[in-house]
Order: sequence, then structure tokens, then C-alpha cells
Amino acid sequence: MTEVGVPELDGAPLFLLDALPETDQLLVDGAEGRHAVEVLRLAPGERVRVGDGRGTVAEGDVVSAGAEGLRVAVTARFDVPATDPGFVLVQALPKGDRGPLAVELATELGVDRIVPWTASRCVTRWREDRVEKGVAKWRAAARAASKQSRRPRVPEVTGPMTTREVCGMLADVDLAVVLHEQARRPLSGLDIPRTGTIAVIVGPEGGLTDGEVVAFRAAGAEAVRLGPEVLRTSTAGAATLAALSMRTRWA
Repeated sequence: MTEVGVPELDGAPLFLLDALPETDQLLVDGAEGRHAVEVLRLAPGERVRVGDGRGTVAEGDVVSAGAEGLRVAVTARFDVPATDPGFVLVQALPKGDRGPLAVELATELGVDRIVPWTASRCVTRWREDRVEKGVAKWRAAARAASKQSRRPRVPEVTGPMTTREVCGMLADVDLAVVLHEQARRPLSGLDIPRTGTIAVIVGPEGGLTDGEVVAFRAAGAEAVRLGPEVLRTSTAGAATLAALSMRTRWA
């Protein structure tokens, strides 16, 4: 029987498999198994969780830890519902490793979907032959951060979108905010919905163009600022998600 919701289990590591079979024992092998055995040095009798990254979690005890990986005897299964409200981060492509960093931070702070955005002033450009590699790198960062933060649901990372495509997506959200250092309205002054979907749009290192701001506002987004400081593109999304989470999920 699968229950809904996961009880607290302090200190229990989470491992992710592509599929979670309905068996009494699970084998965590491959890179996950090597990490469990060689890095974490888990031993028989220790409590762990194994998930599929889509909300299904098996809880159990380690039976054996060795060359084949980690074998776990399942004692309970849970389905973790999606959080409400859901958070979407529209992240302009940062340069270098700041893209995966933005993904990691957003994942740790509860984002549900991440949209790479090809803004006008992006220094980084994913050429056609690099798109698949770029998306894969962001998805790997989201998966790793989910395990580190013990999140049973790995955020979705979509393919890159243009400004026009992002504007079209905003029609399906309940609140959209675009961070802008020249905005007069603070994020703290907005009425934040407690259910539905909230989108956060973060521009590139070079900032937003006037045309992008106009397009997003025409699509229903609110231009806001977090405070007097100007944050890096890789950290602004995480800071906003933390503020939104405190007003909605933890209020």
C-alpha cells in the first residue's frame, strides 16, 4: 500500500532511480550505488530512502552494501504530492558555470520547473549543436541538487525558450514577476496567491532590454525589485524563491 506524504526522517539520505519497481527489495546500483557504498559508506541496518524523482518514495533499511551497490529492504512507500503553489523560474542563460549554479540553488529552494531563456543580452548562446548538451547539464544539476536537499520531486528543466515563447507561457500562470532593478514596486508589496503557479523571470548579466520589460508586462507580469542591492543573475532567482516560499508554503 502506498501512502500520501512522507514523514520526517532526520538524516536519511535519498537516492534516485529511473524507475521504482514494486518489489520488497531495491538495488541502488551504478553511480548512485558507488556513491552510497564508497563515499557515504552506508552499512547494513541504516535507514535510507529511494525515489523515482517524480514523487514516489520507498523507505527502508540497508540489507547489504558492496560491489553490486546498495540493497534496500522496503518497509514503506509514499507518494509525495506536488507543492502548491508551484514555482517556475525563467532563467536567462548565464555565462560559464553560473547556469548550473542557478539551477542548484533554485532546486534547493523549491522550484518546480526551470525554463532556460535566451534573452537579448545573454553573453552565453546555446548554438543548435549545443542545446542538448546545455539542457542535459542543467537537468543533471537539478537531479544532483534534489538528492542533496532530499527532494522527492526533481524539477522539470524545459528546452530553451525565446521571449515570445515565455510570454505565451505566462498565460497559464497565476502570478508572474520579472525582476528589474529600476522597478518601483517591491516584491513585498504584491499580493501573492497561495495556490496555483507563480513564475519568476530573471534577466541576464547585461540586464533586460526595454522591449523585454514591455513584452512581459503586456503578458501580465509585474516588474518588481527585491531590495536596493542588485544580485547576480545566478542568485536572484533563488533569493526570490526563498521570499515567495516564506509567504506561501511556510506561512
